[in-house]
Amino acid sequence: MKSEPDEFSIDDLISRKKGTTYWEGIRNYQARNFMRDEMQIGDGVLFYHSRTRPLAVVGTMNVAGEPYPDPSQFDPKSKYFDPKSTKDNPRWILVDVQFTSRFNPPVTRDRIRETPGLEDMMLLKKGSRLSIQPVAEQEWKIIHELAGVEPK
Repeated sequence: MKSEPDEFSIDDLISRKKGTTYWEGIRNYQARNFMRDEMQIGDGVLFYHSRTRPLAVVGTMNVAGEPYPDPSQFDPKSKYFDPKSTKDNPRWILVDVQFTSRFNPPVTRDRIRETPGLEDMMLLKKGSRLSIQPVAEQEWKIIHELAGVEPK
């Protein structure tokens, strides 16, 4: 899961009660489908800081709840408001996530790019800008090795 650190950072997640929050504002159907159809409670998630320097995986989270409608889609004052979405037929969902670890130092995109076994990672694909992307089990293990921590 990607987030701009000036919008929501790993420090923001850590500061939340029990390190848990909802992951709102997903407005891409493919990213929504990954979250809705593939994420399960307890799944590990890489937390990636985008639109900053250096671009990097800064830690991990776990999926802490089943997908449910993103309430911001119904709020006309929200930047995530969707006038075509209704409570009877919501377009957008979210999941709760919980902090599990911080990578110190973070695993930079440049380091990911140069690491054997990660060349097919969706994060590195040209034009791949999805805020939610699947990560293969082997990629998960390699990222943790680069971070110097045991995969959870």
